[in-house]
Amino acid sequence: MLRWLPENVSTYGKDIDRLFYLIYYITGVTFLLVAGTMVAFLILYRHREGRPARYTHGNTTLEIIWTIVPAVILVVLSFMSQATWGHIKGHLPPADIHVQVTAKQFNWEIAYPGPDGKFGTADDLQIDNELHVPVSKVVRVHLKSKDVIHSFFLPNLRLKQDAVPGREIQAWFEATKPGRYELPCAELCGFGHSGMRGWLFVHPADEYDKWVKEHWPSS
Repeated sequence: MLRWLPENVSTYGKDIDRLFYLIYYITGVTFLLVAGTMVAFLILYRHREGRPARYTHGNTTLEIIWTIVPAVILVVLSFMSQATWGHIKGHLPPADIHVQVTAKQFNWEIAYPGPDGKFGTADDLQIDNELHVPVSKVVRVHLKSKDVIHSFFLPNLRLKQDAVPGREIQAWFEATKPGRYELPCAELCGFGHSGMRGWLFVHPADEYDKWVKEHWPSS
């Protein structure tokens, strides 16, 4: 199987990848059939001296087939993707970690609630462009924007969610492998868009506890 997507390190990434590759192979085969037919027609029906041109009205049966078949494929894909969409977007599992991510031109403001469990209080921990989480724990992201539309994008976790001014949008993920993963903005948000990049650090449980104690002594 041809693969070029970044390594998947989320619990639901495999479901998204499965749909992606299914759609890719369907469209790939369709492209080859259409392109092959066009090349064959160019060769078979090229200009030849002494052969008159002939007008054809078309074939109603073929037209019905190539209308119905794509429609059926799209309906099947819709039903297949509905379950995945519902699992990721329609269902928010109980969270082990809550984090507030505020996007602004041109960086990510990451805030963790303090011992009181509330955002926007004096015991919050806030850092820029670094999101630290433990591995194999459900992380709930409370996403906001201060200015324009941004897009919170974790390619390795197959998570992409727009941040819209005036709204708080919740998303979630569960990382399955420790490491450092890119956190870019996937929405053209202004002149400095290309430089708006952060990092997701996924720690083993003991390393995450150590990071918390070092950066957040009151916790």
